[in-house]
Amino acid sequence: MINKISKVAFTLFVVMLLISCKNTKQKLQEYVVTYNETIAPGFRAENVTLTTARGYINDSKIELRFETNLKQNEGKKIATAVAFARMRQSMIKNEQIPTELIEEGVEFHLYYLADDNTVLNKEVLTKESLQYLK
Repeated sequence: MINKISKVAFTLFVVMLLISCKNTKQKLQEYVVTYNETIAPGFRAENVTLTTARGYINDSKIELRFETNLKQNEGKKIATAVAFARMRQSMIKNEQIPTELIEEGVEFHLYYLADDNTVLNKEVLTKESLQYLK
């Protein structure tokens, strides 16, 4: 009798454990919601006026958009490259961009937009590129 109860308890424990584990798609969705609700409102970086996240479950992709108050021109593109690389590194270090998701195959597309919403700079973080950024 005790053996049977132990087996049932163990089975329930395993089922609960499996239910509580999240797959990559669930983590992707959760990250986008968390980013937009908690990180984005308090996000501070030089020239960034707004940031948002958008998730694409079927493509295993997350877009992070950083709207700036900068004008679109070649000089700004070159000047912002270093500043945005530092911001990206800081976000990875502070786990605002979770390396766990990247290692699970989720791509992060970072868009740095001028004040007219044209792209100043774009980066794609993948499992392969992450090894060079750490």
